[in-house]
Amino acid sequence: MEFGVQISNNEWRQLKDRAQAAEELGYDLVTIPDHLVMEGPEHQFNPEQVIYDAVMQAAVISEVTKKVRIGHLVLCNLFRHPAVTAKALASLDHLSAGRVFAGLGTGWTQREFDMTGIAFPDIKARLRMLDESLTCIKRLWTESEASFSGEFYKLTGAVSSPKPVQRPHPPILLGGGGKGLLRIAAKHADVVNIISDSGKPGYISLAEVAKLTDESFRAKIKFLRDEAAKVGRNPAKIRISNVIFTTMVTDSAATTQSMAAAMAPMFQMIGWRASRLVVPISRMRPLACSAAMASSSA
Repeated sequence: MEFGVQISNNEWRQLKDRAQAAEELGYDLVTIPDHLVMEGPEHQFNPEQVIYDAVMQAAVISEVTKKVRIGHLVLCNLFRHPAVTAKALASLDHLSAGRVFAGLGTGWTQREFDMTGIAFPDIKARLRMLDESLTCIKRLWTESEASFSGEFYKLTGAVSSPKPVQRPHPPILLGGGGKGLLRIAAKHADVVNIISDSGKPGYISLAEVAKLTDESFRAKIKFLRDEAAKVGRNPAKIRISNVIFTTMVTDSAATTQSMAAAMAPMFQMIGWRASRLVVPISRMRPLACSAAMASSSA
């Protein structure tokens, strides 16, 4: 199992310090979100929040660290043409000496598109766009001259040099939880970060968050692996990732249960129990930031 931290909404000095702290604490990867504005559950929004360019943040982190893997959770496919994404990530792979992973998603925060006029197609079109984009990116990374003719993207003898340091290409992480996304992940992904559905509604709905139970999470994993087998991939090769947004350390299981019961209504998780989340303090590593990502082959 690998552990990582997501760093967001930081000034540059904080970004550097927190990335270095994560590496010193033994974390395996550092991730950065990709947004024009940050929106919390149920459209929570602070227009004063600091948000710098996601690719530039990854470049800065690569310069101040030596071992951690670096990538995005996740790059919004709608913000960049796949040729631009391929070039940016290959550049980061060279800058970091082969430590980049390629995190991509369909895009989900509707506010970003409403305020900028960037096209925001329905989720079915965005999923087809992501599928095509991943095909283009992989061809640009692995072929001397890449060609592709799809519904949304076209490449004609496209050259992209240099190729990534990692061969055949950096690991691909896809984020989402709907069946459409999981089908695409079955074709392309090395890691899948399974979350509640936000792509279709265009925001983080607490009602959708409440649906992501142990049972539904495992069902999504099974669906992903069944789809991978259908396209001829080894399902066991796709690792599963999830995000912990808040970590609280208590002195007993009873206190943990009490705190979880008090917080559950806020997330519309009535009757939810925290007993499975109790971890002995000796097995924990302190968090450098407010969010952590764990990935495994489980």
